[in-house]
This record gives sequence, structure tokens and C-alpha cells, in this order.
Amino acid sequence: MMSETTQRLATIALTGRVLGALFYQEPQSRDVASLYASLQDPSWTEQWPVQHEELASIAQRMAEGFNYEPESLSGAWQRLFIGPDALPASPWGSVYLDKEQVLFGDSMLELRRWMRKNDISNEQESNEPEDHFGLLLMLAAWLAEERLQPKVDELLAWHILPWSGRFLELFIANADHPFYQALGELTRLTLADWSKGLQIPVAQKELYS
Repeated sequence: MMSETTQRLATIALTGRVLGALFYQEPQSRDVASLYASLQDPSWTEQWPVQHEELASIAQRMAEGFNYEPESLSGAWQRLFIGPDALPASPWGSVYLDKEQVLFGDSMLELRRWMRKNDISNEQESNEPEDHFGLLLMLAAWLAEERLQPKVDELLAWHILPWSGRFLELFIANADHPFYQALGELTRLTLADWSKGLQIPVAQKELYS
């Protein structure tokens, strides 16, 4: 029988991979094609490690999003994460944590120093800031897969949870698409579950967005 810590890390590993990819990868990408295909059937909730009374509604709205006539999934993803218009909810942490609300701000540099100290390399081919919400969820998943529980908690308490609530609040309110609104809600309840086993307090940081 798995210990609570082992179970928690397994949950973070699975859910972090899935949610991180959905926030970071364009729906037409080959890397996530099978993932998006599986989400068209609401029965995926039976396998989701974080059970919640809202899951059925979330899964139904996700499924509806695949045939949402006002805007395709790819069109919504482009609008929410790329532009060309201002993004409804910026997915980069420094926009929330830095007074200037800029990319590559002090909070991102602090994350980069933490990664360097822990021998974590940025394997992304692009020059994108490491504090993209999707990338951070996938990083948490990787640390959980490696069973580095103290590092998982540090990443969450110092670099994700201080601003993720505000990001998800804006994302859900402004997604204007059933799939992505449901994704935001699924992520919010999943992160709440991740937080239950934290061994260190969440850093209190001022938000500027």
C-alpha cells in the first residue's frame, strides 16, 4: 500500500503532466493529440486522481468545447496564450509578482536561480521565460516522478501557488470558451489537492495584476 507521500507524488506526476501540457501545447500539436482525444469522452473523470463533486460538470463542458461553434479549440488557445491581442490572463508568473508586470522580471530570475541551484535545466528550445504556468506544472510533475518531495514543495510554495490563484481567477473569468473555462476550474481544484500535503508554508507575495 502506498504511503500518503508516495500517493501525493503520483497524483502530482500524472495531473501535472496533463494540465501542464493543456496550458502549454497548441491543441493541434502531435504531442498532445491523444490527450485531447481522450478528453472528448467524459469518462476520463473515473481515472482522475483528484476526485471532486464538480468533475462531472467540468468533463461535460470540456467535451462540449470540442464542437463549440463560436470558436475552435485552436482559435481559443491562440487567443488565450499567443495573441495578437492582449492576453486575458497572462500565463507568466512575473507579470503578477513584479511591480513592472514584465516578462523576465525579478521573480522569474529568482526561479531561474532556484533551478540552477538544484541542477534543473531548461530544456525548452524557445527562449520563453521559465515561469510559464504550463511549464511550471510539468516541472512539478517531473520532480514528483523523481520523488523529490522537498523540491516539489519548494516549487509549489515559492514559485507557483503565490500567484496561480490570481491567474486562474482571471483565466476562468475571461476564457470565454467552455473547454478552457473548465480546464481552469479543473486546475484550481487539483492544485488545492496538491497543497494539502505541503510541508512548508506558501510564500506570501504581493500581486500586481
